[in-house]
Formats: sequence, structure tokens, C-alpha cells
Amino acid sequence: MSAAQIMGLVASGRATSRAELSRALGLAPSTISAHVQELLDSGLLKESGEGSSRGGRRPRLLSVRGGQEVILGADLGGHHGRIATLDGSGRPHTVQDIEVDIATGPEAVLEQVAAAFEELGAGRPIRGIGIGLPGPVSLTRTVIGPSRMPGWSGFAVHDWLTRRFGVPLVVENDANLMAVGEAAARGPELHDFIYVKAGTGVGAAVVIDGRLRRGARGIAGDISHLRVPAGGDQPCSCGNFGCLETIASGAALVAAVRRDGVDVRNTTDLVRLALDGNPTVTTNVRFAGRNLGEVLAPVVNFLNPQAVILGGTLSSCDLFVAAARGVLYERCLPLTTQELDIEVSTAGPDAGLLGIGRLVVEEALTQPTS
Repeated sequence: MSAAQIMGLVASGRATSRAELSRALGLAPSTISAHVQELLDSGLLKESGEGSSRGGRRPRLLSVRGGQEVILGADLGGHHGRIATLDGSGRPHTVQDIEVDIATGPEAVLEQVAAAFEELGAGRPIRGIGIGLPGPVSLTRTVIGPSRMPGWSGFAVHDWLTRRFGVPLVVENDANLMAVGEAAARGPELHDFIYVKAGTGVGAAVVIDGRLRRGARGIAGDISHLRVPAGGDQPCSCGNFGCLETIASGAALVAAVRRDGVDVRNTTDLVRLALDGNPTVTTNVRFAGRNLGEVLAPVVNFLNPQAVILGGTLSSCDLFVAAARGVLYERCLPLTTQELDIEVSTAGPDAGLLGIGRLVVEEALTQPTS
């Protein structure tokens, strides 16, 4: 349980009192009261009015405190980004889509993002900033060994943004942020799941007991470089051959259908053609979905999650999702899949921004602003 979970429940209206928070989160009233008091003291929550009594004293109602402070977030992909202002509870408010080229290097991309932040912030006080990146991010908030991100490996993104803005900061892998955002959107009932981002690249994140599991160096869930038989001897950016990334990522699919004479520019074009029934595209998309399922099956058997959640551009293609789902049901133990939900993200394109909101609220609580 985190302070950001409490903020999310109050902001969404799913819990408006300490008692409702206790029931929703399954925690003792004394534990909830301690966390709520911390949020009241920090100015993030306020108490006003009284709710209906279930016997005994009428509860004081909780709400998110309004104010001028904003959170700024950037969820970046290989060629596309979403820049947003978020309110004090971490919910997106104003969202802008921007074109980026992650391959131009960290300083060029971060300058573009910083300029967008300054325009969106428009002189308002900033409570914190979060940025999601399409590559592995270590626990020291440094990008390490990314695919298709020349110049980013070892670059201290956190330090660069701190020098520019001087506020609490979160730098995280995009799949991790999407997993946190999905948990925020669905509430505490979803507490053990695997989140897969299938877009230009492919990656995953693991949530156990309601907590994101980053691993010893922060790269838990990196399925993109697991070898699959169908990958054969195709070279991968990691230096190995036949990784999942080489056949199941959006970038790999775009390259494959181009070689077959199909005019596509990006993963969005690919999905559009799949929905239109282009035979070359549908064959390749099904192939990619099945190979994703092959990689996920042993992970699902090992972790026994409640759900596998698919997000990213490719998740909007039913053929891709159905192919992955079919292999999971085929390859996993019956007890594992008996109550397993295999679903598309409900948070959708806002998943990464919701994740930024939750993590920045937590970060800001450890570094209270004056």
C-alpha cells in the first residue's frame, strides 16, 4: 500500500473516508489513519463535511486538496510522446501528443521535452516531474543498454532534468509506468499481474502484492531479449540472435512487411492494415502474437498471476491479442489459467501518464515542498 494508492482512491471517489479506505485496501483502520494524516499534513488531502454513519460516529469526508501546483509528465516512445499536466492526485489534466525521434539522442529529446514542460507549466508551481523511456532504466535512474536509442546508454537523465527544474523527479521504464498506471486505474483488487507493452518495442513489467518489482538492478520484466526458436539467426541489437524483439516488436513487424512490399511507416500503420485484413500484415501479426505467448507462458507458470494485461499500439489489434492468448491457454498449466484474465489495458494510452502521477506523488511525499 502506498500514499499514491490512497490519493487515487480518494480522487476517483471509490473511497471518501478512512473507513472506506480501510475496506478497499484491506488494512487496519490505525494503519490507514496514519497514512491519511501524513497526506493531510502534506497538504495533498483535506477533510470537510461528514458522511453517512453505519453506526457510531459520522465519518469525516476526504477529498483531494485543490491548488495551483501541477505534476508534469512525459511518456516517450520511439517516435511518439505524450506530454501532460497532472493534478495533485496524479490524474492527467491537459495532454498533448508530440512527435519525437528517440534516436536523435538524449540531449536533443530532453530539450524538446523540457520546452514542452515549460510551455504547459506556464509559470505554475511544479510539484514534481516524471518521464517514461522506451528502454531499461536502472535503480540509479540511468538508461542502460537500450535498443534503438543511440547515445542514451549511461546518460544520467535524472541529473539533467534536476539541473533544469530542481523538483522531485521520477525516471522510469515505460512498461513499468504503464503497469503502475494500470494498477491505479483498476484499484486494489488487481494486485498480481504481468503487464506487456507491445509497441515499437516489446517489454513487460511485474506487479506482485500490489507493488512493482524492479529487480536487483531495475530491469525485471525485460522479455525483449529472451530467445525464441522462430527467431533463428536474426541478429538483435543486444548482440545475440533470435531474440523476441527481432520478430515480435512493432519495429520488426514493420521491417518484415516492408520486405514483402507492403507500404507501412510505423506500428500504427501496421495495426490499421491488420484491421483492414491485409493478408501479409495479418499473417505477420498473428506470428508475432504467438511468439509473445511462447515467451510469456513460462513466466505465467512461474509467477501464477491474476492477469496478463496487454498494452501498447499492438494491443489494439485483436489478431495479435488472440494469438498470444491462444498460446498461453495452450502452453500454461490448467491450474494457472483456470482463473487467469488475459485482457487489453483499461487505462489505454493514459497508462504511462497515470503511472507517472502515482510515482511522482510518492516521490514528492519523501521530498516535501516548502
